[in-house]
Amino acid sequence: MKTNAVKVGLFGIGLDTYWPQFKGLRARLTGYQAVIGKRIAGEGVTLVDAGLVDSPKRARAAAELFRREGVEVIFLYVATYALSSTVLPVVQQARVPVIVLNLQPVPQLDYQKFNALGDRGLMTGIWLEHCQSCSAPEIACVFNRAGIAYHLVTGHLQDDEAWREIADWVAAARVAAALRGNRVGVLGHYYCGMLDVYSDLTQQSAAFGNHFELVEMCELHALRARVTGAQVAAKLKVFRAQFAVSPECAAAELKRAARTSCALDALVAAHNLGALAYYYESVEGNPYQDIVTSVIAGNTLLTGRHVPVAGECEVKNVQAMKIMDLLGAGGSFSEFYLADFKDDVVYLGHDGPAHFAIAEGRVGLVPLPVYHGKPGKGLSIQMTVKHGPVTLLSVVQGAGGKLSLLVAEGESVAGPVLQIGNTNSRYRFSLGAKAFMNAWSKAGPAHHCAIGVGQRAAHIEKLGALLRLDVQRVC
Repeated sequence: MKTNAVKVGLFGIGLDTYWPQFKGLRARLTGYQAVIGKRIAGEGVTLVDAGLVDSPKRARAAAELFRREGVEVIFLYVATYALSSTVLPVVQQARVPVIVLNLQPVPQLDYQKFNALGDRGLMTGIWLEHCQSCSAPEIACVFNRAGIAYHLVTGHLQDDEAWREIADWVAAARVAAALRGNRVGVLGHYYCGMLDVYSDLTQQSAAFGNHFELVEMCELHALRARVTGAQVAAKLKVFRAQFAVSPECAAAELKRAARTSCALDALVAAHNLGALAYYYESVEGNPYQDIVTSVIAGNTLLTGRHVPVAGECEVKNVQAMKIMDLLGAGGSFSEFYLADFKDDVVYLGHDGPAHFAIAEGRVGLVPLPVYHGKPGKGLSIQMTVKHGPVTLLSVVQGAGGKLSLLVAEGESVAGPVLQIGNTNSRYRFSLGAKAFMNAWSKAGPAHHCAIGVGQRAAHIEKLGALLRLDVQRVC
């Protein structure tokens, strides 16, 4: 998901003493910076380019520009050797994360051609065009002593690995900005007794910058009462288009779920929610129980529209789901189901909601005679995650309330799944099922996690760095 709303800063560094000494050097360096700027802007962000900073005066001007524009992150291009006194003021005053780009123009200098030039002045200018690495230790030393967090990308302008890393940083910055603008709804209460699920909302807001909106069941009930027959009919058409609706689904159950889905849409719109964590039980015969036993289909539709919904009021996990969704990886609500030690795989799933974008085939809508561990019965989701690379993510609240990110990469693999109206899949990890279960559990997450497609650990590690959150990678 790319948006031009995210602003990314770029500035190059050099030494003004060089320009009159070496003709054409500055122009060549700004040309390289233009290449870098074009590639970064091509990642779908708004580039704020402060140009080539070669003096303390220009450093102050660059810092003012970045502050005024509100950039999310700064890329510092080491164009040639530069004094650290022209670097520190920019980063100190901008007060956003900085990525140092130690990128040479070419992977290897043509030494024979270079040494054949015969003009040591000309040769020195060409060397300075390629001496990016000269400044890297100086910048790192000063940042370390100043207590400034920074990250380093080393390579050259044709280096695919370096460009992938830069793209990952841009993606992480985009996610960080989106999380800060996210409004997370909390509906109902925790599943009583799930101590691992209980969250500190203040700590969550401090870490991710998002707002929490506590929404009421009575409001959802009132919205549901206002849903018209035409709206229900329209939602039933959406069900048929989006789900593989089982013939076993009773017409009354489909209408009940459709009415609740319309009310959920209205609730999300009324509060401009970008995510929702919910749980409620009520008592037999109460209209609120009629609502909570008919939410799964509507919550799945919301999740597919980039408003992830987590059951059991798992706030930490809806944050993880939102991160995965912002990375374009989906983000489905899951927990560990069982292990198959013969096939060396682990099953994960849940009783809904799911994410259409990561489904292997169509998402099934099926009836359940009982919601295990919860009151009532109704419709649920049968889905398997796409076969191929996957990433698991958990937001962990540890001792003292400290938050961290826990991540693992694995593979969704073919094989038998449990046809119980749940979103369960088989996953294989490089550690093996036993070692993975031990390592993941000992990291201390709640029993839920978000699952997305693709290998996303590198993005998540960079997001953690931008948010100043520790990231533990299991595999």
